[in-house]
Amino acid sequence: MSGMPANRTSIRFKIRRQDAPGSPPYWQEFAIPYAPDHNVISALMVVQNNPVTTDGQRVAPVVWDRNCMEEVCGSCAMLINGVPRPSCSALIDSLTQPIVLEPLPKFPVVRDLLVDRSRIDEGLRKVRAWIEIDGAWDTHEGAPRISPSEWSANYLYSRCMSCGCCLSACPQFGPHSDFIGPAALAQVRLMNAHPTGRYDQADRLHAIMGDGGVSDCGNAQNCVRVCPKSIPLTTAIGELGRQTTVQAVKDLFGG
Repeated sequence: MSGMPANRTSIRFKIRRQDAPGSPPYWQEFAIPYAPDHNVISALMVVQNNPVTTDGQRVAPVVWDRNCMEEVCGSCAMLINGVPRPSCSALIDSLTQPIVLEPLPKFPVVRDLLVDRSRIDEGLRKVRAWIEIDGAWDTHEGAPRISPSEWSANYLYSRCMSCGCCLSACPQFGPHSDFIGPAALAQVRLMNAHPTGRYDQADRLHAIMGDGGVSDCGNAQNCVRVCPKSIPLTTAIGELGRQTTVQAVKDLFGG
């Protein structure tokens, strides 16, 4: 929502900073001359070139992460005015000032707005979120056929960029819990739908059937509200609930 006057002359930031992992956080405020079409990242780059606070103190440049600047890599996600989102697609003209920037919650802070998101990778490894292509496959068959409707449904989940926004908004995910989170669960749904990935479906389902798995979801639905790619995360979790039930029956009767 825009809360700025038409005759604005500056862009003001209030940034939560932290010098090192485990050190106490503190706040600093910055202001730069207004220019149209800034996003948060481009405005932060201006701050970086001249890191002087609004009270005239020269400080160390603000640290954050970025890469593609096209809302594809997910590395620049942070808390912007209390909402987890990629900062490259957060346009200054649509944000209420002062723009409050904080590191993504639920992840260990490395420095300032840079967090350690290795727990995302750990979750993806746990659920085998990949397709095995090495092995003795029958090369005399044609390529697997996927219907257009199935391809469209699968494509939605392939858009995940591991930004961590859904995990930051999830009340079940965090240092207090082993819950693997909606991002990894959605990839289980995607890989299990793949013609080759289906061969490892049982292994993925077993990985999410215990503690920290799909049953730990509290159905808060915060994840779908903040996902920048509009991935139907709760739909995936619902489908996985049914898949794990079927798998449990198969395990019980040796199917």
